[in-house]
Amino acid sequence: MSNNNPTVTSTASHRKISLAAGILYLLTFVSIPSLILYGQVKSANYILGAGPDTAAIVGGLLEIIVALAGISTAVVLFPMLKKQSKVGALGLVGARILESGTIFVGVAFILSIVSLRQGGAGAGALVISQTLVMLYDRIFLLGQSFMPAICDLILGFLLYQSRLVPRALSLIGIVGAFPLVAAYLAVMFGLIGQHAPLAGLAAIPVALFEFSFGVWLIVKGFDPIAVAVLESKQ
Repeated sequence: MSNNNPTVTSTASHRKISLAAGILYLLTFVSIPSLILYGQVKSANYILGAGPDTAAIVGGLLEIIVALAGISTAVVLFPMLKKQSKVGALGLVGARILESGTIFVGVAFILSIVSLRQGGAGAGALVISQTLVMLYDRIFLLGQSFMPAICDLILGFLLYQSRLVPRALSLIGIVGAFPLVAAYLAVMFGLIGQHAPLAGLAAIPVALFEFSFGVWLIVKGFDPIAVAVLESKQ
């Protein structure tokens, strides 16, 4: 016998959204090994060497997974977040698409270096490969440093206003965005290096927020009282 209770149906729907979003948020961390996997392909004489290109290709695939998961997080959360602010929810989707777009471009730069090597481009393409590495580093700075801060700032405010998760968790996303933006600007103006320890430390609050948010959605889900309040506004 089917259950026609709208409250039960609504609760089950919200739980599915929180589980899906939580899993997707944790998936956005799978590209962390690419920092090591890209070590060889970003070396100065990579295209002159021999051996497998597996590490670079795997790193690219991991980044593609992250890009797709990033867009999906905003799309999956949209039905819930739009109840608080449709403009804000759309803004998050747009920001995530932009972020993921830069990741795709970065992967294209890396795989282009692999193609140069596989095609036997030789010493004549050294400048091109080094330029592609520089372009990757720059677009990484934009797509995986600046844009995540913007995304988490939007998401943090929406969560803080809606109380779908504890406000303390929302505040990590809001407050954590500012050090990352500051570090991005410091790198852009040459005050610190892109791979300097300070730049890495600035990314920790945002990473902590996204990981904790993902785990919370999987384990606890949305606050039922906050969901009921949002539903009553519709």
